[in-house]
Amino acid sequence: MLMYISVPRRGAAAVLACTALVVVSGCGASDTGGGEPTAGAGAPGSRSRGTRPSTRPCPSRSRRQVPCAWPRTSPTPRSRCSSPRGRGELTGLDYDLGQALGAKLGVRFTFTPTKFDGIVPALQAGKFDAAMSALTDNQERQKVVDFVDYSRSGSGISVAEGNPAKISTLDDLCGRKVGVQAATNQYKLLEAHQATCRAVGRKVADIQTFPKDSDAQLALRSGKVIAEVVTKPAACWSAKTADGGKAFDLAEDPEAPAGYRASPNGIAVSKRLPQLTDAIRRALQALIDDGTLTRICDKYGVASIAMKEATKNAAVD
Repeated sequence: MLMYISVPRRGAAAVLACTALVVVSGCGASDTGGGEPTAGAGAPGSRSRGTRPSTRPCPSRSRRQVPCAWPRTSPTPRSRCSSPRGRGELTGLDYDLGQALGAKLGVRFTFTPTKFDGIVPALQAGKFDAAMSALTDNQERQKVVDFVDYSRSGSGISVAEGNPAKISTLDDLCGRKVGVQAATNQYKLLEAHQATCRAVGRKVADIQTFPKDSDAQLALRSGKVIAEVVTKPAACWSAKTADGGKAFDLAEDPEAPAGYRASPNGIAVSKRLPQLTDAIRRALQALIDDGTLTRICDKYGVASIAMKEATKNAAVD
């Protein structure tokens, strides 16, 4: 278990120079072994040999790191994982934020790629302390993990360049093949919208689920689906950057400028570690106060999603 000792912040500007994070014991995701690539919150592009999460008992030992689950996803502004020449470099908004938080707290945030729908169970099992994966904060997840929220956004619709299928709203997906990553809020959004399709006398959408966002995006690129429902920041990023901005477009619904079901997103933290949750919240507020969070979001073209206050479990319904 980790023990976090912090000195309360003195005023809005006096940040965590006085905050110390003391690790007294623990194994979890830091046990070395084979497996997925892991990167620390050091210099960009830093990399090390992979680690495999373990729940086996281990001797107490000191360490100064926060093991985090990281989603295996496509390149998006939220979470990106690229592997040039197979060396497993990590980059992206959440990775950059982890580096900034680590610098404030004087620790390393280490990242282990994890199947998206296995992230919360892994936190529950004690394999990780936190998840830097742009998880949507909702009451269902709050039952098993705590959130430190730093952004607010909803779901968007990514379509092929030029929008040949003329998609602009969720209603336009009725009766058509649409791709989505499994076990996400975007999947729940599509499932819930099926009733609307039936109510207006149309066929339900043919929802194609994929284990990774990159697989759903590939299906859209190859024409196997006519749209992909993803987080709106991810849809914006793909439209802006994929093939130099010539692969995808964003279907803009004027009734949902922030995306469908816009909600807070945050860092998920194990409920076993309330002191870590508080330390991260304080560090995040410091990054908000000095403008770092907005700069990180702006780097990926989504400055508008940055929250003005670091909140805990902000979702209320």
